[in-house]
Amino acid sequence: MKDFVIILGSSTPPTNLHHQHSSKPKKPNSSFNKLSPSKKHPHSIPAVYSHQHSYPLLPSSSSVRWDPASGRRDSPLTYYAEMASKLAEDGRLEDFGMIVETVVASGADSSRFVSMLNVEFVSKGVALSVREGNVKSVIEVLKKVEKLGVPPVKLVDGFGLDSMKGELRRIVGSGEVEEAVDLLEVLRGFQFTIKEVVDPSYIIKVCVDKRNPDLAIRYACLLPHAQILFCSIINEFGKKRDLVSALTAYEMSKKNLSAPNMFLYRAIIDTCGLCGDYMTSRTIYEDLVDEKITPNIYVFNSLMNVNAHDLGYTLVVYKDMQNLGIKADMASYNILLKACCLAHRVDLAQDIYNEVKHLESTGVLKLDVFTYCTIIKVFADARLWQMALKIKDDMQSAGVSPNTVTWSSLISACANAGLVERAFQLFEEMLLAGCEPNSQCCNILLHACVEVGQYDRAFRLFQRWKGGQEGHTSNIDSMLSTKQLNNRTSIPTAPNSVTNSNPPSFAKLSFKPTTATYNILMKACCTDYYRAKALMGEMKSLGLSPNHLSWSILIDICGASGNVKNAIQILKTMRVTGIKPDVIAYTTAIKVCIGSKNLKLAFSLFEEMKRHRVQPNLVTYNTLLRARSRYGSLHEVQQCLAVYQDMRKAGYKSNDIYLKELIEEWCEGVIKGNHQKQEGLSSSERTDSDRPHSLLLEKIAVHLQMSTAGIPAVDLRGLTKVEARIVVLAVLRMIKENYVQGHSIKDDMMIILGVSKGRSDASKENSEVKDAVMKLLQGELGLEVLLVEPQIKKERQIDLQGDPVLLEIAGKNSLSTEPLSSTRRPVVLQRLKVTRKSLYHWLKRRADVIRR
Repeated sequence: MKDFVIILGSSTPPTNLHHQHSSKPKKPNSSFNKLSPSKKHPHSIPAVYSHQHSYPLLPSSSSVRWDPASGRRDSPLTYYAEMASKLAEDGRLEDFGMIVETVVASGADSSRFVSMLNVEFVSKGVALSVREGNVKSVIEVLKKVEKLGVPPVKLVDGFGLDSMKGELRRIVGSGEVEEAVDLLEVLRGFQFTIKEVVDPSYIIKVCVDKRNPDLAIRYACLLPHAQILFCSIINEFGKKRDLVSALTAYEMSKKNLSAPNMFLYRAIIDTCGLCGDYMTSRTIYEDLVDEKITPNIYVFNSLMNVNAHDLGYTLVVYKDMQNLGIKADMASYNILLKACCLAHRVDLAQDIYNEVKHLESTGVLKLDVFTYCTIIKVFADARLWQMALKIKDDMQSAGVSPNTVTWSSLISACANAGLVERAFQLFEEMLLAGCEPNSQCCNILLHACVEVGQYDRAFRLFQRWKGGQEGHTSNIDSMLSTKQLNNRTSIPTAPNSVTNSNPPSFAKLSFKPTTATYNILMKACCTDYYRAKALMGEMKSLGLSPNHLSWSILIDICGASGNVKNAIQILKTMRVTGIKPDVIAYTTAIKVCIGSKNLKLAFSLFEEMKRHRVQPNLVTYNTLLRARSRYGSLHEVQQCLAVYQDMRKAGYKSNDIYLKELIEEWCEGVIKGNHQKQEGLSSSERTDSDRPHSLLLEKIAVHLQMSTAGIPAVDLRGLTKVEARIVVLAVLRMIKENYVQGHSIKDDMMIILGVSKGRSDASKENSEVKDAVMKLLQGELGLEVLLVEPQIKKERQIDLQGDPVLLEIAGKNSLSTEPLSSTRRPVVLQRLKVTRKSLYHWLKRRADVIRR
């Protein structure tokens, strides 16, 4: 075998070293230079020096043993293997790596050298280096070992592997996930079993917490069950409601798959449902169709379930599934029933139920408890309690035992129909069947009692179910006088209710009140504010947090008792306790203010909720618009018209007739008190219910917004004669109120009637509007009205054939913005002018009437 010399480090050996050969080693160019072998001394042992020590690492040649069996000395390769193992055991992995690197460079038999290494020593050295934090140096050494053509995993046993596991856990625990994944990728390249190093679920959890889908997918790709981990990663991001990261993980997962994975498609669609983005689920489905990928039944079921709120789309997906030859299973029909329930399609739900019953009779499907629960809920929501009870009979005939959800739906069906006693009978049947009710079921019964006015019965049930906790409410009762307690039941009960009936004799329940339970009981307090407040205190003592509805009920009760100031204070207390008042709380407070005739406070609350970006709902708008039975000032009209406009911008439809009648009454106040007799309008003229009133109210709102900026031009185009009268009166009343406040008349009042030429029906309408307005202004109010004709000037133009023609063009004073007609004639608007002098004298007369 050829001799080779290994020198570790670049320091010069000391002068007192003893060598076995007279030739001095050549000075290396670097620490890892291989010296040329000596031909004169084929069996000489080279000296190996360390930069950490001042003595030779290899002994003299006299220590080289003679092997009697082979008749020759041990091979130098054996000695180097022993020395490398010893260096590794001492934790000197850098020196160990230099020997390995030199053996590779020398061209020696690497496999033989590796077989001579002591695995136990190497593993101990790896463990020692890892514990000292030298993980990177361990990796570098393992890379050098890999160059020998031998997997490094063969040189690391339990000691080294356990130490690396501990170090990786420490790195992950310190939050350095990316560093840990980088290290795992290296170990995976060394053929270490990654799953045994770190728990995959823990790594994925940390990656999800850090919102790093790229790192999570990189880690999953290191494991043999990567396809399952891809789905887990997407699901975990879905639980965090992080759809963006989930979609990123989905796209990266597809790139690492060689074939379509239905589990992956189902996972991302379910995640879209968790995140409330059903449109993205549809896009994913469309992409699958474009890629000619046929989803399986589970993907279709997930897609239908996520889009169950849209019955039309759900039925389209179901039709696609049928066209592809995929048979629906029981879950498919359950989802269809769920979609019918959400859409309140009782008829379609019945058809699906009958179809499923037919399939069951032929042995194709077997109805499960979820199917029966869903169809019962469909009938319960529609208050078809008899049909719901019939489904229960079918269910029991088929040998399917109703569960808690089923019984709750049945009880709810009867409770919604006002059949309180029937609901209690079902509750007893539920107990006899051995099915323990949950808090939701008990709350349904309490709510049924409250809805029919059986308040005492609701409290007795609550005390009975609480068992040993009666003391809390008993203390509440002791705080109240007998008169206060009797006031709670002053509301008449329903005809079929029995207010004095005792609670049914059921056994003690493991009943745990919820926030909803206390909300129902607070409603049962009616106007008893102190009892409701005590219930809220009891709720807090049990560790339950009052929600928005709790505070809203308390505001309503406080307002019903006549304490408006305290009701508004409760609204402020909500914010102090960390609960931002929602639209229900604000609307309740607004109702309280309107009920006490404090309209100023009600409208200030409306402005406050908009400042806090709380969007009013339809109830809020209608409450404000119906706050007044009449208008007394321009400000009040402007206030309500602003609410009306805000309501229409928000997309709500209002009852325009009610608001129109109030404004019409306010407008008619202009001519009240005149010496001339007021001519009333007939009922047919005043109602005109077939015509939408939004145009009228919008025009009035636009004109009244310019209250102090001068007299606006009154545009009557598109209005009937009755509506035109109201708009003119509205502007006149605005002028009158501004005059009283000190705003003088500066301009004439211009009234735009409409186009003077055109269709006969349009001309007829304009003529009727003109006559009605003239009769109002001249006959009833005594104002001076002039008909304004626009100035027409002729201009010479060139027609298409190049011949000169004369065109009549409206002057600059024309308010027309419409294009010229096909006959090239201008659009001329008819206008009326009420002179400023006439308006001034009319206002003067009105002021004198007011003074008198």
